[in-house]
Amino acid sequence: MTYATDRIEALLDEGVRDKVYPGAVWAVGDSAGIRAQGTTGVLDPDEPDARMRFDTVFDAASLTKIVAVWSSIGALWEDSVLDLDAPLGTFWDEVTGHPLGAATARQLLTHTAGVPLRAQLKTLYGTDPQAIRAGVLHEGLHRPPGEAVEYTDRAALILGYLAEHLSGQSLDRLAEARTWRPLGMDATRFGPLPPAIAKVCAPTELDQDTDTHLKGTAHDFSARLLGGVCGIAGAFTVAGDLAAFLRYMLDASTAPAAAGCGAEWTSYSLTIHTGGLQPERGLFWHPAPGTSDDDNIWVHYGFTGTGMWISPAKGRWAVLLTNKLYYTRDRQPLTDVRNNFRELAFL
Repeated sequence: MTYATDRIEALLDEGVRDKVYPGAVWAVGDSAGIRAQGTTGVLDPDEPDARMRFDTVFDAASLTKIVAVWSSIGALWEDSVLDLDAPLGTFWDEVTGHPLGAATARQLLTHTAGVPLRAQLKTLYGTDPQAIRAGVLHEGLHRPPGEAVEYTDRAALILGYLAEHLSGQSLDRLAEARTWRPLGMDATRFGPLPPAIAKVCAPTELDQDTDTHLKGTAHDFSARLLGGVCGIAGAFTVAGDLAAFLRYMLDASTAPAAAGCGAEWTSYSLTIHTGGLQPERGLFWHPAPGTSDDDNIWVHYGFTGTGMWISPAKGRWAVLLTNKLYYTRDRQPLTDVRNNFRELAFL
């Protein structure tokens, strides 16, 4: 990894110089642990002495969908509590008789359930969490289930509600009990973060209400509206915790304790479940852009600038955490960095 490490460092250093992000934290490893890691840049350009650290806390954004929702749904599936192909309305009273009742958990996991593409929770349902839950679960479908692959945050929000229904626990408690604590992911939690931790969190976008960058409060508006905990976003994490998570996915025997989901759920999820529909999807994971079936590299991104990759075939994983949202919502500059990083990480 020595040669690739030098090239990864050069790539990510260039991203700082080009103001793609203020700073970045990265790691590459296998089932034995972290094989290479590094940091570059600063937490906040206005505070140049506060360098990025390997234990810097990041707003995980949509990585929440993996570390909280995907893992919790997997635990329920491995417990035989959840049938992925049973119409939701046949076992979930809250959606029985409503359009969502015809969809399945598998369709939600593959973004083929036909639910609305935009969250728009406050606009449609107001600010009361129970009214939002009822509105989301009773809303009409955008199109018939199984007709098309269309990424939507609502899929994870609904699956989070489903996990709470089946487990009798809130999503944050379920994720902590079944995944984060068993795997030693002690820095991973839903926000808002306590002030002492928020102080050293990587800031994201400028909050127009306070004229300061968000630190320790989720950037995602839906997560903030729902008090910080929801299936869409809201979790905060560090590179070391994601390394433990991905290492466990490659080899479940490496963890301090068994998580709720294990090798069976990982193997099942990292296969195509969308038939002939495009773009191809596994269960919440999808093939990394620019890779072949032989590469077997799967990815999930977060809007704040986070991403993680895993390849069972190559026996390797990678993590890249940035706070690119500090500068811009433009996706392309970070997309280029991510793709180059993935190439170098899986040489």
